[in-house]
Amino acid sequence: MDIRELDAQDPAARRAWFEVMETSARANRPHALLEGFTAFEVSVTEPGEHAHRVRLEARDGDDLAGVAELELPLTENLDVAWAEVNVLPERRRRGTGRLLWEAVVDRARAAGRTRIGGEVSVAPVDGGPGLEFADAVGAVEKHREDHLLLDLPVTAAPADPAYDVVTWRGRCPDEHRPAYLAMRNQMNADVPLGELDLEPVVLDDARLASSEERLMRSYDVRVAAARRRSDGEFGGYSLLFVPHGEAYGWQDDTLVMPDHRGHRLGAALKTVNYADLTGDVRVVHTWTAPSNAAMHHTNTALGFRVVEHMHEMEAAI
Repeated sequence: MDIRELDAQDPAARRAWFEVMETSARANRPHALLEGFTAFEVSVTEPGEHAHRVRLEARDGDDLAGVAELELPLTENLDVAWAEVNVLPERRRRGTGRLLWEAVVDRARAAGRTRIGGEVSVAPVDGGPGLEFADAVGAVEKHREDHLLLDLPVTAAPADPAYDVVTWRGRCPDEHRPAYLAMRNQMNADVPLGELDLEPVVLDDARLASSEERLMRSYDVRVAAARRRSDGEFGGYSLLFVPHGEAYGWQDDTLVMPDHRGHRLGAALKTVNYADLTGDVRVVHTWTAPSNAAMHHTNTALGFRVVEHMHEMEAAI
């Protein structure tokens, strides 16, 4: 078995790598939400400035048996690497995953990292091979979230009359950017992490703008924000991604600022984003930690149901 880096300049090699990743990840996960090919192409051909990614492939002669991705943060958490290993179902239990993992560890150590984190998602009842592999390489669980799925359409949740709702798509308008940055950074500081020891990402206007520009190439980016009528102060936001040409949405952040909680803003903001989606978009995915009881209740009250458990694992290297 030959382990090599993906030739990022070769379109056929990129497509083959992506297809092995997608086939492998979906084999035991009917509700898997994976990076679409458009987003993958942007990531491979136009690398971002805040993380370096290495993509590996395991070849048995001319056959591609498995792939791995290593992400090395370049701004925060410089002791951490993030990794994902995927092996085709028919090629499992032959040592391919272990070879890819060892190659990932070698490169992470060479970059000065002392631990590798990664996500393993399994069905609530049937489970899957991911946790067995993580255990075999010495990874331990640090955090868990539920992967939830919502069928559209849903009934709109009423907004508190003390607030109006401001929406935009793509880039945040200039007049809202200071408030949006404050909320985004509050979200990064507040997000439940369990036992994960990580520095929060701190956004400034330039980093936000870079992220928005890259995301808009692959997604319809929708934001709904609540603004208190009495003083114009923003109290929360909800961020939704809809991959171009796909039939699903990905519910990302929803935050209500501490002084604005208790007004059911979270549910109202989510449903505002869902209200004018095209009829082609049938479902929305999201992830919520069971420990985040308020948001978990908000989601299930809207109709979200748990379809997977996502385990955040970490291995010391």
